[in-house]
Amino acid sequence: MSDTLTKLTYQTFQQGKSYFGLAHKTLSSRLMNLIHPSLGQKRKPIPNEVLFKLREKMNQLLETDWQDAEKGIYPQSLLFDNPWSDFFRYYPLVCLDLPQTWERSEKKKYQEFSPQIETDGYPSYYVQNFHHQSNGYLSAESANLYDLQVELLFSGTADPMRRRILAPLKQGLKAFDSVAPRQMRILDVACGTGRTLRMIRGALPQASLYGMDLSPAYLRKANQHLSEIPGELPQLLQANAEELPYLNDYFHGVTSVFLFHELPAQVRQKVIEQCFRVTKPGGVFVICDSIQMSDSPELAVTMESFPEVFHEPYYRDYTHDDLVQRLEAAGFENISTQVHFVSKYFIAHKPAVN
Repeated sequence: MSDTLTKLTYQTFQQGKSYFGLAHKTLSSRLMNLIHPSLGQKRKPIPNEVLFKLREKMNQLLETDWQDAEKGIYPQSLLFDNPWSDFFRYYPLVCLDLPQTWERSEKKKYQEFSPQIETDGYPSYYVQNFHHQSNGYLSAESANLYDLQVELLFSGTADPMRRRILAPLKQGLKAFDSVAPRQMRILDVACGTGRTLRMIRGALPQASLYGMDLSPAYLRKANQHLSEIPGELPQLLQANAEELPYLNDYFHGVTSVFLFHELPAQVRQKVIEQCFRVTKPGGVFVICDSIQMSDSPELAVTMESFPEVFHEPYYRDYTHDDLVQRLEAAGFENISTQVHFVSKYFIAHKPAVN
């Protein structure tokens, strides 16, 4: 298939996901307004100029995604890696779960869990119904629905945003050109269902991959996703990112995607310090998370409404937090940032040993 045809196919593929996400949000909003009109009254409409800006940023994201694949940073096949079986199987369940999420939102039930869900032993900040979803991150049902819910939320751009970590990760790993590919070790902190690890495997097919997460349900889902693709199976471990169970100076690269906005400020610092500890001197740490007020003030209206609409209790503080300062305080240097669509990226390096 020619590059022109492949690009056209990719654009059509992404446009289809975008339209589907828009249709889902439109229909679910109308239904919500009928069942819970008070929720609709609380939600501020997004001004047309902001919608136009979002569409512009989305198009730029997709063009960058295509260009990185065209440059060979990752295979073009990764652009079309979509869990279709999960989509057809779980989309009806996402719709059936909506009334519960609306009721939870209206009644401000932020820590509601089914009786069979074990919540003891988890940090209090983690025992939340993030996104108002049933059982937070602690059930198999939540793990099954999560990727689809996020794709719908971001109109089909969750994976393109995740893939933006791959170019800076590969660039940072050039500091270890003398290391054999199979000896390269990469850790994904809060790996969730394994989508990011799956993409890293596509870009670095021989590297030794590691993933840790606090949710056993999400790790089981990650194991399912990752066992479907060729290559050595990543080593997955249940653990708290505040106390990473790995040796000092062990990983050549560390990544974290969509974690930090769900952490209280003091925990963000602890996790960054732990990531610094386990990164090798000369190694790279790449964070992907939400945009912040300082670099995207034109999208302030969406950032201001997001924490209540989707129950993100630590998000507002995150949007004003200086993560560059936090990274520097932990010991990282040569820190740069990027913004793609509604995500922000922090690329930090651990000083090399002289």
